[in-house]
Amino acid sequence: MVLNTNKFQTACIFCMLFFSITIFAQEPADFVNPFIGTSNYGAAFPGPIAPRGMASISPFNVAGVKNTPMEKDSQWLSNPYVNENTFLTGFSQVNLSGVGCPDLGVILLMPTTGNVEIDHLKYGSTYSNEVAKAAYYSVNIDKYKVKGEFTTSKRVGVSRFTFPKGQSNILLNLGLGLTNEEGAMIKVVSSTEIEGMRSVGSFCYNSPEDAYPVYFVAQFSKPAHKFGVWKKAAKYNGVEAQWMGYNGKARIMENTIKTVVGDSIGSYFTYKFDKQEMVEVKIGISYVSIENARENLAKEVGNRSFDAIYKETYNEWNEELSKILVEGGTKDDNTIFYTALYHTLIHPNTLNDINGQYPVIKRTKIAKTDDTRYTVFSLWDTYRNVHPLMSLVYPKQQSDMVKSMLNMFDENGWLPKWELNSTETFTMVGDPASIVITDTYMRGIRDYDVNKAYYAMLKGADNVENNPLRPGLRDYIKKGYLTTDNKGPVSTTQEYNISDYSISLMANEFGDKDNVKRFKERSLSYRKLFDKNLNLLRPRTPDGKWYEPFDPNSGANFEENVGFIEGNAWQYNFMVPHDIIGLKKLMGGDQAFSAQLQKIFDTKQFDMANEPDIANPYLFNYVKGEEYKAQEMVKKLVHEYFKNEPKGLPGNDDTGTMSAWLVYSMMGIYPISPGDPIYTITAPMFHRVTIKLDPRYYKKESIVIERQINNDGKINSIELNGKSLNSFFISHDDFVNGNKLKVIQN
Repeated sequence: MVLNTNKFQTACIFCMLFFSITIFAQEPADFVNPFIGTSNYGAAFPGPIAPRGMASISPFNVAGVKNTPMEKDSQWLSNPYVNENTFLTGFSQVNLSGVGCPDLGVILLMPTTGNVEIDHLKYGSTYSNEVAKAAYYSVNIDKYKVKGEFTTSKRVGVSRFTFPKGQSNILLNLGLGLTNEEGAMIKVVSSTEIEGMRSVGSFCYNSPEDAYPVYFVAQFSKPAHKFGVWKKAAKYNGVEAQWMGYNGKARIMENTIKTVVGDSIGSYFTYKFDKQEMVEVKIGISYVSIENARENLAKEVGNRSFDAIYKETYNEWNEELSKILVEGGTKDDNTIFYTALYHTLIHPNTLNDINGQYPVIKRTKIAKTDDTRYTVFSLWDTYRNVHPLMSLVYPKQQSDMVKSMLNMFDENGWLPKWELNSTETFTMVGDPASIVITDTYMRGIRDYDVNKAYYAMLKGADNVENNPLRPGLRDYIKKGYLTTDNKGPVSTTQEYNISDYSISLMANEFGDKDNVKRFKERSLSYRKLFDKNLNLLRPRTPDGKWYEPFDPNSGANFEENVGFIEGNAWQYNFMVPHDIIGLKKLMGGDQAFSAQLQKIFDTKQFDMANEPDIANPYLFNYVKGEEYKAQEMVKKLVHEYFKNEPKGLPGNDDTGTMSAWLVYSMMGIYPISPGDPIYTITAPMFHRVTIKLDPRYYKKESIVIERQINNDGKINSIELNGKSLNSFFISHDDFVNGNKLKVIQN
């Protein structure tokens, strides 16, 4: 066969041009792939949610051993959906994304056909033809030949089921959930409405006394031919149990509108269709009351159709994602980038109802806000990069997040640590809210009560009595470090150091010279834990001696160890972002610092799936002449760990922290020292990145990051507005007040 070269070249050029136009024509929201992170313990879910949404819908496939490699009661599992699983038992209406502990994953809706079956192991089904995109998810439920489609508004989940001819049912199961927290209430209001409540909480299975209710109202587009509720009693023994005909059995109560309370309860709506029919179910959510759930439903979606709600939420996603526009990447590049940005816009999420009401911390009363009350503050994770990203791209949201934190201080007496739906879990270590607030302030976002913020920081840093933010504070202040009498003494000392440095920055803004000096000195106390013989940090015992026996490798892969929380000595070795220059001196200078840093990667001690060392690749920028290593390492890690597939995250997304790392890395900048308003620079992975700036906070309309490349080599020069930077670092102010940051590679 003879190939016409000219025609072949023309065809190739046409195909490339068509592909480029197709990519360019797609909106940012079209690149979102919600399946990314649904495997490899990413803990994401593929169902729909609005930006910062209260309501979310996830297929629930972690209950039951049938066709279920990962089952919620057989191992530690914090997500309602695992991509490898194949057995579906419903669609949960409130969910968490990228967290390490189970909670929520309740109010399960499930369509079936034939006779009503209420045992999820019996009515569950395999499924096929999953489709997931921003604001939409659909699936075929094999056993019943039913198609389910799902979308959401901010506080309302919307489901659309296409049923075949014959008897069909919609089950609402309140007994099944991601955790084993118990207690619920349900009432059929009419043949088109159900209301109720489900108790949730016990995050990480701690503080079970702080369990709390999530309220709902479900409205159906078609009246049921028949409806009912069920309740399964616990199994009792003894004399009285002999009289209980329903002992350990489920009771189904038909056509009743009475209120039913219990643990294993639910309701069903039954239809008899002469032909294929669709039924829409809208479920309003509230953490305040059933009345508010009904109001959220009425005012947020009302009588609007599934398609209209989907379009509105899709447009909202597209508007948010379009705050950053990228050019010059492949389809996979765009997909992993915009999916990562999507994941950073899930949490923190909205807690207040449409009327502004929300429960305060400890639920002593209901308060009201004119702004947005945010919740789900996984601050040990997100202070490192998520909140700096919000300050840059979504400053109004970040401002409301700080206001939410300060309201929590008013309600609870302390800044938040790991807050979830107005429950302070006090999970993880450190005092991260102080870092977030300082970082926000130093980036110029200051439209909140700054004086209160500073006072709250000082209280958390200095109060040694019953301080839930800083256990072991008395030792820390006296000795400069926590001893082995405390949990994770080395890493906790490092966390306190970073917070103290942030407080010193705020003290400087207030002209509080004494506290500038005091907290700056406190922030350097990690040096007392530095062992020069090992070039590592190691724990000390209460008498000041080195802890023995000491294994620097102990703690990898979340193994319990004496010195560190979720990591080992290698992974925490460089987690002093505020004092890298000082750490270099401790290690013996640039070359010793660089060699120790390189050793972490060479010996496979670097953990991309956890926070303490995720800034490590950028630290080569502190060694003149070795900045190229940062560029090479960041690029390598992006290609190795972030992919357009379910296992496309390195591990738990930690409410967007891993995703924020990727967003920054692909743009070519990173907030290297939380609290300090600076970025370090690596090679962008797009030819051009345009960040739109909010005029309420920034003077410029946008900032452009542009890559000029010849052969994909190392960075040769960096320019801001045409002038050479002579540095791999840039201040936040210079960045947002510039027009173009140009990175030139040769």
